[in-house]
Amino acid sequence: MQGDLVELRPEGMYCPAGDFYIDPGSPVPCAVITHGHGDHARPGMGCYHLAQPCLPVLQWRLGAQRYVCHAYGTPFRLGKALVSLHPAGHVLGSAQVRIEVDGEVWVASGDYKRQPDPTCAPFEPVRCDTFITECTFGLPIYRWPDTPSVVVDIAAWRQECGARGEAAILYCYALGKAQRVLAELLALGDTAPVWLHGAVDSGVQVYREAGIAMTETRRVAEEERGADFSGRLVIAPPSAAGSSWLRRFRRAQHGFASGWMQLRGNRRRGNYDRGFVLSDHADWPALLQTVQQTGARRVVATHGNTDALVRMLNDSGIKATTFALARGEED
Repeated sequence: MQGDLVELRPEGMYCPAGDFYIDPGSPVPCAVITHGHGDHARPGMGCYHLAQPCLPVLQWRLGAQRYVCHAYGTPFRLGKALVSLHPAGHVLGSAQVRIEVDGEVWVASGDYKRQPDPTCAPFEPVRCDTFITECTFGLPIYRWPDTPSVVVDIAAWRQECGARGEAAILYCYALGKAQRVLAELLALGDTAPVWLHGAVDSGVQVYREAGIAMTETRRVAEEERGADFSGRLVIAPPSAAGSSWLRRFRRAQHGFASGWMQLRGNRRRGNYDRGFVLSDHADWPALLQTVQQTGARRVVATHGNTDALVRMLNDSGIKATTFALARGEED
């Protein structure tokens, strides 16, 4: 629409007043990045604006670039727009983007969650006129259990596997989810070391260098071929499922930690022995809570199951529509 602070262009979400894009999908001169997942932070931008805690993540993912870091909540000028970044609670350094022009305020959430997470700053509700919200799990069926209880189940599963002489291989995204599991294990007082696929280990080291406390880890590659992994928890990226890397484990069960495991059919289709409902996105109640807390008169839903949320908000008197953003896997 004419006059909107953020509009949809082929490259992604664009702010005309500030002449910048938010998480653009192709190279642009100026990008504001909400977090380091590959579907939000891509190479080739002329300049990257980001929250300070996100810097080591982007350096790990994208290498040397022109980075401009900002403290959470500290405004900065881009063209005619006053911009600030606020914690999104998704992964380390994740941020919402607040844009103010002539007294009108829009907030682009990026990806976010409302559950506590020891590995990143908690989500901060930001008042606005228009709220652009992710909607990955925008259906009433998605309601997350308490995270510590899920991690207790993961630890119990490892012990069950050990009693059968099996390794417990848990598939997690290499940025955010794996680190969260390791931090929650530490919080539970579970001191057993966890073995990591190399792709996961590199991300874990980024978090450790940023000062995030996690339980002890070791690389699978450091063990000799033929080593017995029975009773050990092994964390690997989803891409390792079905790969030749798994041949080193003589007997193993396979689990997946994801919000998608809320639906049993997803676990069966993925051929996982166990599914653990653990998501770094907002569930249905959190989406509704967040919209209410922003006070927004207008909501733009992106990325996911948008129809149910848009319909419910419109029925409740909040003008709601969608942005059709092209997104891939987080990692």
